[in-house]
Amino acid sequence: MRKQLLSVYSLRYPSTVIYMLQRCEYEIKPFLNWYFKVEDFNKISIRGSLVKTSKSKLLLLFFEALILIDILAGIYLLIRGFELSNLLYLFIGLIILILTPLICAMLLLVPLVLARVLVVKPRQMILIKKSADIFKNTKAIKIAVAGSFGKTTMKELLATVLSEAGEIAATPGNKNVAASHAVFAAQLTGREKFVIVEFGEGKPGDVVNFTKTISPNIGVVTGIAPAHLDKYPSVDAAADDIFSLTKKLEPKNTYVNGESDYIKKYITSKDQVYDRSGVGEWKVSNVSNGFSGISFDLSNASKKISVKSQLLGRHQIGPLSAVAVLAYSNGLSIKQIEAGLTKTKAYEHRMELKNVGGAYVIDDAYNGNLEGIKAGLNLLVELHAKRKIYVTPGLVDQGNETKKIHNQIGKLILKANPTKVVLIKNSVTDDILAGLSGFKGELVIEENPLQFYLNLDKFLASGDLLMMQNDWPDNYK
Repeated sequence: MRKQLLSVYSLRYPSTVIYMLQRCEYEIKPFLNWYFKVEDFNKISIRGSLVKTSKSKLLLLFFEALILIDILAGIYLLIRGFELSNLLYLFIGLIILILTPLICAMLLLVPLVLARVLVVKPRQMILIKKSADIFKNTKAIKIAVAGSFGKTTMKELLATVLSEAGEIAATPGNKNVAASHAVFAAQLTGREKFVIVEFGEGKPGDVVNFTKTISPNIGVVTGIAPAHLDKYPSVDAAADDIFSLTKKLEPKNTYVNGESDYIKKYITSKDQVYDRSGVGEWKVSNVSNGFSGISFDLSNASKKISVKSQLLGRHQIGPLSAVAVLAYSNGLSIKQIEAGLTKTKAYEHRMELKNVGGAYVIDDAYNGNLEGIKAGLNLLVELHAKRKIYVTPGLVDQGNETKKIHNQIGKLILKANPTKVVLIKNSVTDDILAGLSGFKGELVIEENPLQFYLNLDKFLASGDLLMMQNDWPDNYK
């Protein structure tokens, strides 16, 4: 306990604090929530380390200067206190020296707050206002992708297939908030046939505001699941925000994932519902699924699209079908659609297949919801392997549902019955274990995730299948 308390005086403390700020994207509230829960600052950087950008290096230099000044001030007061026999000087000097780490960490936030209020926020508001005009004036068909999960995969599928028809633009990576939408808008050329924008809901009203700014012609809702419940009071509140998108669109211009349980009560007759049976009059048949990807036929009364994709899992049938039908409805030929679909593959850390010494590793670390857990475990059951190993830390941002959801995850793992389960130890591990009660396979509780991931090749053998789902950032206990 003493060693943990003294960690604020370690040489690593300054860089650790800047790392924490960086992980919180320099947002003050999440940083403070994390800072005051830390028990040992020497055990913060478990999964990552400070990325030395110009901003982080400047902040680190400033923080170290604050610490030095604070220490010198405390020493000066102690010396003056001894010289003048002044107990008040001695007391204040001692308090300053003892509290230097805390005082300087709080002073470090002052320029960040001022910069955000006086510079960043006003600049963002100007850019967002300009972006609304850019989006309004573009001649491209604008497609908005919203949902609790599957947004980035859907956006990348659309971008890959629609690019067969000409120039398109899509928001990069997971840059899916108003400020990044504004930066994206400024880069549009005006020559695009399609503009695809990912909506990253984080708090009530986000999707409403995104829709007002972008005025999309087509909307895709990829699913609703418990997520961001630290900001949304309930799953229904998140769903209400997400479905504000579809209310602004013309009939048949909304594509909705019908396999999401939470979504069903929001579906209307104007929506194009997609699932693994197809989309509307377009029906799925002849499905083949394996390590090389998935293929199937998508047919209506007179046309057939042969779908071949490098994506893994039957849960991808619905999204692939939606993309094919959307593309066909917006002028792409069947030949163009089929060519685009063959190029579709997993996005980084989203059911991404890797080969490690002859073993199959499916990296689904970016997944962060219960529906993704179900899809991953279903895929684990279906694929053939000598040994099946499942690795997860659980899910973050589950609010009041945390215990219930992780108990359910344990039961889902138990039902999938992998050869081995590795749980990355954290605050929800016991909740998963409660649901896993009765598991007969090998169970490992891993306390050092970085070492585990770096040494995968040490315990995997050719023919093994390892599924890694979710990540647990350092700013969560």
